[in-house]
Amino acid sequence: MAAALLKTIDRAVKSSFSIRTSVFPPARFGRSVARCLSTTPAKASVQTTTPMPEADGFPGVHTHQDLYDFSLREPDTFWGTLAKSRIQWIKSFDRVSDCDMSAGKIEWFLGGQLNVSVNTLDRHVQKMPDKVALIWERDEPGTEVRITYRELLAMTCQLANTLRSHGVKKGDRVCIYMPNSPIAVAAMQACARIGAPHSVVFAGFSADALASRIQDANCETVITTDQAVRGGKVIELKKTVDDAVANCPMVKRVLVAQRTGKEVPMKHNLDFSLEEDMCRQSTECTPEIMDSEDPLFMLYTSGSTGKPKGILHTQAGYLLYATMTSKFAFDIREDDIFSCVADIGWITGHSYVVYGPLSNGATTVLFESIPTYPNPGRYWEMVERLKINQFYLAPTAVRLLLKFDESWVKKYDRSTLRKLGCVGEPLNVEAGDWYSQVVGEGRCDLVDTWWQTETGGIMITPRPSQPGAEILHGPMRPFFGIEPVLFNDEGKELTGKDVSGALCVRKPWPGIARTIFGDHERYLDTYFRPYPGTYFSGDGAHRDHKGYYHITGRMDDVINISGHRIGTAEIEDAMDEHHDVAETAVIGTPHEVKGEVPYAFVILKEGVRRDEEDIAKELKDLVRKTIAAYAVPDTILITPGLPKTRSGKIMRRILRKISTDKEEELGDVSTLAEPSVVDAIVQSHKAYKQRIRS
Repeated sequence: MAAALLKTIDRAVKSSFSIRTSVFPPARFGRSVARCLSTTPAKASVQTTTPMPEADGFPGVHTHQDLYDFSLREPDTFWGTLAKSRIQWIKSFDRVSDCDMSAGKIEWFLGGQLNVSVNTLDRHVQKMPDKVALIWERDEPGTEVRITYRELLAMTCQLANTLRSHGVKKGDRVCIYMPNSPIAVAAMQACARIGAPHSVVFAGFSADALASRIQDANCETVITTDQAVRGGKVIELKKTVDDAVANCPMVKRVLVAQRTGKEVPMKHNLDFSLEEDMCRQSTECTPEIMDSEDPLFMLYTSGSTGKPKGILHTQAGYLLYATMTSKFAFDIREDDIFSCVADIGWITGHSYVVYGPLSNGATTVLFESIPTYPNPGRYWEMVERLKINQFYLAPTAVRLLLKFDESWVKKYDRSTLRKLGCVGEPLNVEAGDWYSQVVGEGRCDLVDTWWQTETGGIMITPRPSQPGAEILHGPMRPFFGIEPVLFNDEGKELTGKDVSGALCVRKPWPGIARTIFGDHERYLDTYFRPYPGTYFSGDGAHRDHKGYYHITGRMDDVINISGHRIGTAEIEDAMDEHHDVAETAVIGTPHEVKGEVPYAFVILKEGVRRDEEDIAKELKDLVRKTIAAYAVPDTILITPGLPKTRSGKIMRRILRKISTDKEEELGDVSTLAEPSVVDAIVQSHKAYKQRIRS
């Protein structure tokens, strides 16, 4: 990009979203809200890695194991106590829960009334108005912007009033298509304040993908920005919205914020300048009174049928679970700087960039860029500059960065780090060791978490635990209130240790999604009917000899080779140990004799120039030695990349189509992080087949 354009962007960025403390006085509330401010709990004595003062009132609870057992034995007492102390209520609840897992009926904190934005903003403004709520880590390093709780509340109120002025009311769905920025967080909070469920769509999806989500949710309002800036590149968000809205007749208004300040087409009576509208609004906004089970947001996730599922989360249960998991998995303390580098368009961004940290009154980092811009040291330079204490990312980022020399990490001071988190796919041993030993210098807890869009928050994680408890590879321990259970192919529960099966959850928890928007039968069929009486995650897991849990991958990623069932993740882990390999993806492909055989797609580390056939032979020998001969991939294809979603999920469906020569059935690949990589893999596959034939 030309230097002149970079300077133009930089000047525009510095003038965008400008905020002056003097124009944002503290918001005022009604007495009914103010009376419900939660009190600060007393010092705790129960032995767990993060103190829980409430646990001192639970009978017979002295250790972390006692506390976990109590959360399973007395879930209403456990969650009810925490809800009263950790959430600010307008009207307290009458009943803790009414759940029937067999019927997929989930209700928590019945009769309770609250407003989520009051919990994430107002109550902190009353106590610490000038504490920094957000650190916006913009695309260019060293240009971060800090937003206090007072400022974020004022911005939220102005935006909420703007929505109301356009006729948006309680229950209306609002689509948010914006990059990570304070105004995007304010948009989410504004929706929560007026009771309009938000549907955040990752600001990188194509117009078709955006349109399908707008249509499914029947959104009349879209909030976006003129452009986005990511990795030194400018992305035309408004143009994408224009193309999408052209196929969405239900849309009545598009509110456009400025990110770069570039002039974009604005349609009369449809497009409105968000900043201009907000400037005319008050910095105070009366929060809508919401019932505990009213919808808070919906978030679309990929479905096995190809049609995205609108996962719907509600108010109080989601808020409490995001609050608790943020606090206890990462041990967030009063002055910590918490950094989850996920986009707000994914559930990780919802729970651990926005709702969880803000509910805890923490300072949370909004990361706008990519891990390799302007160089592979970006994350660690940011850690040094912002003095970050917790760092939460995806395994795909770890595997990307370990390809580069360790000097990109070690040149920066990372002494402030205490917790290193990971979420997404299973973290292979080599990547985990690099993250723990190189980035964390062997002194930080590695919190490798397992959870899903549907669960609302972390389910299995090494922390919390008894203080000083060991951390091994993998998620390990279930969170409070979570009782994992494994089933075999016949639907029989697997008890004891050293067993593998379908990973389900026996008891309901507050953060679980309540339905799939507009298709409750699909919700029941997907999550509650496969193994009646439990929630079916769709993942497989192994419970080891110590009782710890290790995720083996999606159940539909299990290959049956001559009667031997093996998870693709196990083969991937074996090959990832090779010193030249950066990342692998294994799928099953049909075989006329064996039924299925593994097909491995392999990315090499940067700078590897060895013969590919020699590497493939070594990988086969490694799998044979590590697992067994039957698990050796029939085909190993060296590729420049893998088809991934913007959140880092590998689209194995695409790899299966390529491996079976069904390129014409690939469908729309525009929503991938790098759509061009698909064609590169197709060509590599064809060239490989040509070599085999010749």
